[in-house]
Amino acid sequence: MEKQTITIYDVAREANVSMATVSRVVNGNPNVKPATRKKVLEVIDRLDYRPNAVARGLASKKTTTVGVIIPDVSNIFFASLARGIDDVATMYKYNIILANSDGNDEKEINVLNNLLAKQVDGVIFMGHHITEAIRGEFSRSKTPVVLAGSIDPDDQVGSVNINYQEATKEATDLLAKNGNKKIAFVSGALLDPINGRERLAGYKAALKENGLKYSEGLVFESEYQYKAGIELSQRIINSGATAAYVVDDELATGIANGLIDSGVKIPEEFEVITSNNSLLTDVIRPGLTSVTQPLYDIGAVSMRLLTKLMNKEEIDEKSVILPHGIVKKGSTK
Repeated sequence: MEKQTITIYDVAREANVSMATVSRVVNGNPNVKPATRKKVLEVIDRLDYRPNAVARGLASKKTTTVGVIIPDVSNIFFASLARGIDDVATMYKYNIILANSDGNDEKEINVLNNLLAKQVDGVIFMGHHITEAIRGEFSRSKTPVVLAGSIDPDDQVGSVNINYQEATKEATDLLAKNGNKKIAFVSGALLDPINGRERLAGYKAALKENGLKYSEGLVFESEYQYKAGIELSQRIINSGATAAYVVDDELATGIANGLIDSGVKIPEEFEVITSNNSLLTDVIRPGLTSVTQPLYDIGAVSMRLLTKLMNKEEIDEKSVILPHGIVKKGSTK
């Protein structure tokens, strides 16, 4: 038998009060006598009444719901960002709808349109790059959007990141100062502006400052997956590189294990620096030296920026840059 939906009318009738009184109790309005509040709450508990968020949204023109588009929910990098988003959303009484896009351009648009159809008040987008198609959907919808751990080359959309160019330059410089003449740059698609514009520029700048020649044969594009790292490790060995800067921890873990399986000693014969300092960098042996990103904070600040946009508050800075560092572990000398 289908469960009957309990409405605000049922609660009002049972408690012998007006629907306005039930609404005030549900919304925490202080203008209700304690005895009346107690009686209404008892009825709500007994009938298992749950306020209809959709109906409330229609009345207020707000659903207090935020859509979060994530390329890979199983990747620790994105999971850490999502945790920061969720905690701040809870603080500001917003619900989250988490949607996985698989980093697929077409699926991203479908996922975004599904969220907009649910009348979300705002969207946090984590994608590897902003296509013209997705940018068009952002502007057409008029719904506030913030990018977390992604950049908009045209600076039209609010975003929260670290300085990827500077971080890559510092990591590559450390490897060069350790005496490595051939340093591999292992990244996701160079079409992604974080990789192709910011990180690659930092890598090239560090090579130039250390008198090293840039070679396309030392630049590798890959999926952000452990298995892809294992498969890539032999190509990196064949390139003659003695060190690598890798832009994703899962990928870096695969590369490091692939090198070890091939008999290459880390860090004595090959040094590795990765990018996100997630739990994976401590689980592997030796531990991976990494750029440190405040992953949780990137998520939290993104959500706070979105609340300001949704409430039309004044914003000092639409593109927020958070601090980074480098933590040395066992994969560098």
